[in-house]
Amino acid sequence: MPDSTPTASSATVRVAIVGGGPAGLMAAETLARQGIQADVYDAMPSVGRKFLLAGRGGLNLTHGEPAERFRQRYGGRSTAVAAWLGRLDAQGVRDWAHGLGIDTFVGSSGRVFPREMKAAPLLRAWLSRLRAAGVRFHMRHRWHGWAAGSVADPQALHFDTPRGPLVVRANAVILALGGASWARLGSDGAWIAALEAHGVEVAPLRPANCGFEANWSAHLRERCAGMPVKSVAMALDNAGAPGAWRRGEFVLTGAGIEGSLVYALSAGLRDAIDAHGATCAWVDLLPDLPAQRVLAQVAHPRGARSMSSHLQSRLGLKGVKAALLRECADAQAWHDTALLARRIKALPLRLLRARPIDEAISSAGGVRLEALDQALMLKAAPGIFCAGEMLDWEAPTGGYLLTACMASGVVAAEGARAFLAGSGDGAP
Repeated sequence: MPDSTPTASSATVRVAIVGGGPAGLMAAETLARQGIQADVYDAMPSVGRKFLLAGRGGLNLTHGEPAERFRQRYGGRSTAVAAWLGRLDAQGVRDWAHGLGIDTFVGSSGRVFPREMKAAPLLRAWLSRLRAAGVRFHMRHRWHGWAAGSVADPQALHFDTPRGPLVVRANAVILALGGASWARLGSDGAWIAALEAHGVEVAPLRPANCGFEANWSAHLRERCAGMPVKSVAMALDNAGAPGAWRRGEFVLTGAGIEGSLVYALSAGLRDAIDAHGATCAWVDLLPDLPAQRVLAQVAHPRGARSMSSHLQSRLGLKGVKAALLRECADAQAWHDTALLARRIKALPLRLLRARPIDEAISSAGGVRLEALDQALMLKAAPGIFCAGEMLDWEAPTGGYLLTACMASGVVAAEGARAFLAGSGDGAP
């Protein structure tokens, strides 16, 4: 019986960029500026889909804080990411946006937004400039690895396309395939198998900037799910005592907690749960009041009033904050004013697990940086570069994710250009 498998067509390009998110698009722009033809391949019908969704509530491009503090946001990967930011930093992102005709401003939180607070106008302007520069886009092209069976040969990329199998031969390849959050938008982590099959070391993908689950009572879920807990502070568990506090707000959900304050601490919370099976997030319900003032008000004679009425009258503690205190404070605290005052200033929220990675804003893990050289080229595979969220780093929300993704795209593109020049196929 004849083989019914369709014969793959083929194409030859100079640089193949697999992935049309911010890292891949910035890599394409960097190459185009150098006169190098770039072809972008993406499995989705259009590029920048996660970028667009992230910008629905106001596209957070970058952050306006001092450079040293900015670099510290990348935790254990700060040194590596700082090198990327040397090629495109926060001011560079703002200048880039201005070059597209998009004005930006710094919000009260220090976050930087487009003046219109929307992602779509910026993406349209960006794609228009890329196409004018000669960048070619190939949509609905899903990458399945290397046709030649060796990651060391970048000249045989396998794609499934609407017209059937396609083998693309490229002089250099930049992989910018994203992590594993929001799979419906293209970041599904499916690339891991192709890389691991060829010996590329990949750290497990884990949720980052995510919510967490707690074992709430039915009463709290029914009354408070979806309610914001505002003007509070939160800290990680630290041997049973609160650590460094962060101010902000979060949301109670039927499953647990989420929101900006939770995301800021999510890496530490996730790691603690992985290590111990569960952890506590500590919440200061009244961060504007010193502990002694809270104790004095709690201990003030309350007469015939209930404790709930007393706390509302003396401290303004009511609504969702009062419900959370009732849910999480020790039973003994309601008979011990000193302990109750301590719980108001440090309330333990026991967290059991992170929410699924597909719900997370971003993911941690990915291609280990130790498997790459400083140009983000795979050490075991000359001519193949990696960029963006598929690399093993993470950052909190606030513009840090997008800035580093774009910066890594610049670094990978510059590395590809140097590789082409060294192989005799450099820029004209």
